[in-house]
Amino acid sequence: MAWVYLVAAGLMELVWATALKESDGLTRLWPSVIGLTVAVLSVVVLSLSLRTLPVGTAYAVFVGLGAIGVALVGMIAFGESASPGRLAFLALIVAGVVGLQLMESS
Repeated sequence: MAWVYLVAAGLMELVWATALKESDGLTRLWPSVIGLTVAVLSVVVLSLSLRTLPVGTAYAVFVGLGAIGVALVGMIAFGESASPGRLAFLALIVAGVVGLQLMESS
């Protein structure tokens, strides 16, 4: 169950980061409220995963999932660069996240 919490917390980063982008520097009310609320909620859910997972592994996976997800949202929704180099480095993050999960399982 800890891994489910961890993945959920990581995916919440997509929501809050996108909402904060849309908040225009916290000047738009509802994107700001959504972004800040989901950011707090993601940390709460992360803390649930930390009941059983090592903090180093959990935080690395949390940040990795968020970084990958937000980068992909940026490419798809905001027209950010999807260069081969950028995609290759995102793939390295995926490999690291998968590797950490495999090491934790063994």
